[in-house]
Amino acid sequence: MVLARRSMTNNILVGEGAGFRREPEDKWREKLTTVLASPSPRLEFMTRMHHLVRDTVVTELPRYRTPLSPALIADKAALTVSEVEPILAELEAGLFFLWRNTGGEVSWAYPVTAESTPHRLRFSTGETIYAA
Repeated sequence: MVLARRSMTNNILVGEGAGFRREPEDKWREKLTTVLASPSPRLEFMTRMHHLVRDTVVTELPRYRTPLSPALIADKAALTVSEVEPILAELEAGLFFLWRNTGGEVSWAYPVTAESTPHRLRFSTGETIYAA
């Protein structure tokens, strides 16, 4: 796993194995721009509605900080529950996009989770949540 964080010297510390290496921020941002410009083949199945549902979950989990029901997701995305439920199943099947608890509520959608983890996120809006 590669982890990165910004240091005080405008370098990015990139975790590799047990250590870190410094990479200039502009070089790291350039790589990020390249990655964002070419979508992953893993995302090809996602329609506009898939993105809408996933983006809604990622936005609302930090606000509610509790698992989200399909009905709440549908309401926030301005969709019907019958539209949302199959999309949730497809996103969950990807084993990367989100996970539902036994009650069918979405507990996490990368990178956020309502489940307790050792990692916390704080957004510029003041919202906080655990990192998935």
